[in-house]
Amino acid sequence: MTETKNPPLLSIGPRVRKSPFFDATLRYGATAFTIYNHTFLPASYGDNVRDYWSLVNDVTLWDVACQRQVEIAGPDAFEFVQFLTPRDMSKCAVGQCQYLPLTNQDGGIVNDAVLLRIEENLFWLSPGDGDVLWWAMGIAVNSGLDVHVREPDVSPLQLQGPKSPLVARDLFGDWPVHMKYYWLQETDLDGIPLVVSRTGWSGELGYELYLRDSRYGDELWERVIAAGQSYGIRPAAPSTIRSIEGGLLSYVSDITLEDSPYVIGMDRFVDFDQAGDFIGKAALQKIANEGPSRRLVGIEIDGPPLEVPNEEFWDVTVDGEKIGHVTRCAHSPRLDRNIGWANVPAALASIGTELVADSPAGDRRAVVCEAPWFRPQVKIPDEMKA
Repeated sequence: MTETKNPPLLSIGPRVRKSPFFDATLRYGATAFTIYNHTFLPASYGDNVRDYWSLVNDVTLWDVACQRQVEIAGPDAFEFVQFLTPRDMSKCAVGQCQYLPLTNQDGGIVNDAVLLRIEENLFWLSPGDGDVLWWAMGIAVNSGLDVHVREPDVSPLQLQGPKSPLVARDLFGDWPVHMKYYWLQETDLDGIPLVVSRTGWSGELGYELYLRDSRYGDELWERVIAAGQSYGIRPAAPSTIRSIEGGLLSYVSDITLEDSPYVIGMDRFVDFDQAGDFIGKAALQKIANEGPSRRLVGIEIDGPPLEVPNEEFWDVTVDGEKIGHVTRCAHSPRLDRNIGWANVPAALASIGTELVADSPAGDRRAVVCEAPWFRPQVKIPDEMKA
C-alpha cells in the first residue's frame, strides 16, 4: 500500500506581496490563496459553488489587488499605449476603459488588459498574471518617446453580481447606476481616494473600486461590506466556473505567448488601418492573410460532474493522437454539464467535432460546441435607475 502524504507546504517570504485587503480576507474566511502578479489572491472561501450562486443571484466582493496597475504617463503616453496594442485607441476618451491584447513582435499575446484613461496623458493598464510592468518599461527605454512607466499605489476591489448597482448606489449616490459600461469616474468615499469603473471579470453586472492609497484598505473593505449587508453580499474569490461560462479568458491558461488574437477570437481588436504603428503588425498581417493554424474552442465534456476545475492542462486526442489540450474546465451548476475551453487545430474547430479529453480519472468524450454559454450582463435594469 502506498502511504498517503500531505502536500508540501509553500514557504513564502516578503517577495510575495499582501494586498491592503489581505487581513480582511482572512477575517472573512478565506481558506486558500494563489499567487498572481507576485501578490496573494484569495482562491476560495470554503465553498466555491455557494459563492458562484451568490455571484449569479446577489452580490460578491473580491480582493483583486493582485491586478497591479501599470501607469503610463507623459506627453507621449497615448502614442506609447497605441504602440503596445493592435487595437485602435483613437476613440478612447478620457474617462473611458478599453479591453485590449498586448502583442509581441511575432503577434503573440504578452498579456490581455483593461486600459483606463484617467487623464489625457495618464493611463493605467490592468493586466492578467504576468510581468507587464517590466515589459512596458523595457519598451519605453528605447522608444524615443517622452513617457514614464511605473506601478502606482493602486489596489482594486471588484464588486460583482446583479445587485452590485444597488450597493454602489448606497455607497456613492445615484451616479454609479447611470454609468456607462466600460467607463470610469474619479471619486472619494469620505476621504478614501478611488477610481470607480463599470468593469469586472465576472460576466455579471459589476464595478471595480481602484483604491489609490493602500492605507485605507481595511476601511474600504468594511465600508463595502456594510453597504452590502441588506443585499446578501458575500466575500468571494474570482469565479472560475462563471468565467468559463462567460468566455472570460485567463492569461497563461486560455491565452499564452504562443497564441495570436486570431487563435482566441480577439481578431476584432486588430486594426491595420489605424494611423499609428504597433508591435507585431507585420506578423499579425501575415496571420490574418493565411488564417491561424489553431483555435480556442468551447467544449462540453461527458461523464460525472467535475468536482473541481482542472489544475493542469489535459491532453486532447483524436484517434489516439495528441492534437491539443484543455485549457480550463469545470462543472456548471446552472447547465448541469461539464464545460471548458480547448486549444485545437483549426481544422478541428467546427461545432460538433468529437474529441477525447484525457482527464486524471480517464478519457472522456468531448464535443466542440457554441460558446460562451452565458453572455456577459452589461445593462443595468431601468428599475435600479429610478
